[in-house]
Amino acid sequence: MKRILTGVALASTAMIISAGPALAAPVNPVAPVQKQFVAGHGVKFAESVKIIAGGQRQVTIRRSGSLEFGPSGVIASDVTGQFNIKKEEAEKLADALKELGDEDFGIDLVTALTMPERIVTKGQYTYLTGGLWSAVFNSNKSWIRVPGVQPIGATTAYSQPLNILSEPATLKTLLKGAKATKDGYAGKIQAKDLSKTSPLFGGIMMLAAPAKSSPKAAGAISWKLAVDAKGLPTRLVSVIPATALGVKDAKGLAFSVETTFSDWGTPVTVTAPPELEVAKTLDEAIVVPGPKTLPLSAIAH
Repeated sequence: MKRILTGVALASTAMIISAGPALAAPVNPVAPVQKQFVAGHGVKFAESVKIIAGGQRQVTIRRSGSLEFGPSGVIASDVTGQFNIKKEEAEKLADALKELGDEDFGIDLVTALTMPERIVTKGQYTYLTGGLWSAVFNSNKSWIRVPGVQPIGATTAYSQPLNILSEPATLKTLLKGAKATKDGYAGKIQAKDLSKTSPLFGGIMMLAAPAKSSPKAAGAISWKLAVDAKGLPTRLVSVIPATALGVKDAKGLAFSVETTFSDWGTPVTVTAPPELEVAKTLDEAIVVPGPKTLPLSAIAH
């Protein structure tokens, strides 16, 4: 009997030692994020967008930049995005346009698709330069200004759909049905439910499928959010079925967006482009198709 009790005690001790200390629950990020909303400060981010089709994943867009905070969230941003397209792939597209009788624009498109696009939001306006815009810009202007601060750049159509920084209601909605993980939270949200709480998601849907004939958003967006010891987001990954964006004939097609956050609280001041370089109407901006070289200063961060 003594040997049996000793064996049980040793086995129990071994189980306790092997189990180790219980993992602490991750910090809820809602309050820590809101504490970061201090004028003159912000956060940096980097993002990659992948297309998922036929069991394969391919990076299509890369974006990075800085977000400037105000008392209620993001008030300005400076973002550079670029399509992950090789020159030979762009040339094939140009050849296709040439066959359609638009040779000049095809050549410009090759240049444009391989150039970075820069998007600045400040006040009530969005400023765009480079990328596809360079194929149609009037040579006298470097930027075009459009009203509003919703995503409108060519590389933002499939940006991160979960706006956890400027939309506290969206973050709270995500966390309601989420499960805690070793480094944060994970869950799913129906596209129709996200559209009710997120103005950003509504804007992305309009860019992705603007046609009135497009079906309504359907499907669930799965996501994973990693936070640090203070509860500040470090990585957000979402997988969006194309049907959630209202895209027709999209069975088996999805987009994966990975966003990493760094340098929380770093000083950030976003400035609008010089007035003389900005076209304020489409008529002023788009006159004669022709490539424009984006200055290095325009893509430096």
